Amino acid sequence: MQEKLWHQHYDYNVPTSMRFPRIPAQNLLQLAANFYPDKAAINFFGTEMSFWDLRKNAIRLANALASLGIKKGDRVGIHLPNLPQYPVMYYAVLHLGAIVVNFNPLYTPDELKSLVKQTGLKAVLTMDAFIPNIKEVTKAVDIPILIATSLFDYKDGMDSSTSESLKLESGWHHFSQLIENCTNDALPKVDILPEDPAMIQFTGGTTGIPKGATLTHGNVIAAAFTAVTWGAPTADLTPREKRNVMLALPLFHVYANIVGMNWAMLNCATMILVPRFEIDSFMDLLANFDSITFFPAVPTMINAIVHHKKAKELNLAKKINLLNSGGGPIPVELIDEVKNLGITYSEGFGMSETTSLGLSNPNLGLKKNGSIGIPIIGMDVKLVDTATGEKEVPIGEPGELLLKGPLVMKGYWENPEKTAEELKEGWLFSGDIAKMDEDGYFYIVDRKKDMVIAGGYNIYPRDIDEVLYQHPKILDAVSVGIHDAYRGETIKAYIVLKKDETATEKEIISFCKEKLAAYKVPKLVEFRNELPKSAVGKILRKVLREEEAQKKQKEKK
Repeated sequence: MQEKLWHQHYDYNVPTSMRFPRIPAQNLLQLAANFYPDKAAINFFGTEMSFWDLRKNAIRLANALASLGIKKGDRVGIHLPNLPQYPVMYYAVLHLGAIVVNFNPLYTPDELKSLVKQTGLKAVLTMDAFIPNIKEVTKAVDIPILIATSLFDYKDGMDSSTSESLKLESGWHHFSQLIENCTNDALPKVDILPEDPAMIQFTGGTTGIPKGATLTHGNVIAAAFTAVTWGAPTADLTPREKRNVMLALPLFHVYANIVGMNWAMLNCATMILVPRFEIDSFMDLLANFDSITFFPAVPTMINAIVHHKKAKELNLAKKINLLNSGGGPIPVELIDEVKNLGITYSEGFGMSETTSLGLSNPNLGLKKNGSIGIPIIGMDVKLVDTATGEKEVPIGEPGELLLKGPLVMKGYWENPEKTAEELKEGWLFSGDIAKMDEDGYFYIVDRKKDMVIAGGYNIYPRDIDEVLYQHPKILDAVSVGIHDAYRGETIKAYIVLKKDETATEKEIISFCKEKLAAYKVPKLVEFRNELPKSAVGKILRKVLREEEAQKKQKEKK
């Protein structure tokens, strides 16, 4: 690969290019099971499953699924939180050359119906709490094979469920019983190529039905090897026998799937599975571990942990070896708090369409506050004029972020029009506005669709968010462009205050006036107990915009 400006900042043992093995993604599990068969692959509230047992269960389940008629190319939905059943099912599906379709278990039946139709599912795995939702979906869309499990089926000391206890109707299969009833330990004989699809990962989207990014076995392998190699400068300080990863992010999200689960396989690291992030119980769980090798997180999660009453007591810097932030911009103010605690920290950027990765700050090298870092191994990035989508912008000027390389998806599932619109000559148009400095470090300015035009000025809400987080009374904040009859759009700030704090709209606006140009200062402030967030904790501006639009509609009536 041609030498790039940012290559000079790579850590001392990180190459600028790599040759990735032409193996299917499930072989990552095979490696861990061969070299560390008896080490815990999974820790689920103290109950462990070894890498060998994870492999054995995955292969037996693969053979059981094959006997039900699942074959290469079939789409299989996983509709679960972080349970041991997730990685077992994930690698079982990949062994057959079938395609994993990740579903957020909190989706409503209506949301699920459209996604099931879009992907043409052959099978789905769900859990007891969500069986009613899947039943509702099947009234409108046929799913030939239905499989169910229960929350604590793989938890020592708890009664395991059965088909009878779950009251499964005819046509449903029980997850554990499928494995127990299969004695075939032979690897399925399926030819799988790097270009074959491995996963369909739904993008968050800003409007309409989410798009299904088709990620290949080659994408997953490239992402896993890239993540492990990029993280080696710090991870290698911990022997493989002791490596682990805290997975409080959901595995159905591409970030945790790649940087957590698949990273863990190649690192032979134990996955500490957290089905749901609730701050008090999470801090209690964290207290049980002397050391966490890697903790991938999102800004809202980090914010909650850093400000928790037990943060100092737990001495997080001695406990967490590397904390990584992704899934959305993190306020500079919060980065400073993390550093002041003594935690080794890094920030990066990726998308469903880039198999979770794209840019990152070096683990040991130069980090820049507020920067998403530099393009990682094998990736090329450029910034182009937002109007034309062609001409590259000068250093320091904002432009749309385009990415190219081995991590970029094959396309959107059965959506050639959208694929052609966002993937041109190998370049993925991210929809994010960024700037690059003279060292080759990139900074996200905002989402292209989040940019506000008020009174002729282009306003990037992140500039305002950064200022809001500097206010000593504010815990969570986000700014949104809403309709304004005079200015076209105007800025409204949504604020969550820290516990026992009070503030007024006037106070917040006055604070912003001291730090922002007049045209950027919020004209409206709304205080809330919480802000709408995605499954991984990303604040959802689009929900707030939709609420404001509905208010306007009611006012017109």
